[in-house]
Amino acid sequence: MTRALVLFAHPCAESFSAALHTRVIEALSARGWEVDDCDLNAEGFWPVLSADERRGYHDLDHNQTPVRAYVERVQAAQALVLVFPVWNFGYPAILKGFFDRVFLPGVSFRLEEGRVRPNLTHIRKLAAVTTYGGTRLRAVLAGDPPRHVVKRALWHVTRPDTLRYLALYDMNRASTATRAAFLTRVGREMEAL
Repeated sequence: MTRALVLFAHPCAESFSAALHTRVIEALSARGWEVDDCDLNAEGFWPVLSADERRGYHDLDHNQTPVRAYVERVQAAQALVLVFPVWNFGYPAILKGFFDRVFLPGVSFRLEEGRVRPNLTHIRKLAAVTTYGGTRLRAVLAGDPPRHVVKRALWHVTRPDTLRYLALYDMNRASTATRAAFLTRVGREMEAL
């Protein structure tokens, strides 16, 4: 049985992101996967890396202590699915903070002779489901950091067999039909993940 960790980062239960989150959970559960649903806001995840955590960042014996439960959830997963909106051409702060605090040396990567080596290679499937307020062109002109982090940085530390980046652009003007079609697409993609 595949165990998926779904990281959800939106504070509003009535949001379209919440609808996408629900669709992801339903589709993965329908496949018979074990789903670890990590709603960062609902769980009260604290995204700020403290001075002590930063000072101990490279201390592999102690760097995981403040976030051990989250580290264990990441280490138990064979699939990682991110569900988040793009805000100001980046991740919501809570998701960025998750990466800062949990994707530590010894967890997501290891340093060998100054080089970053992947350490989450047990994650065989990686997906992101997101929305952008602006058009794809605006995202490209801004460098589209969320897409690049998923497809380059997260890919590098996981080396998955399957990678999906599902984005609804121009959300600010998306019709009901457009949103419904994206929900359907997300369901199909999760069923095929």
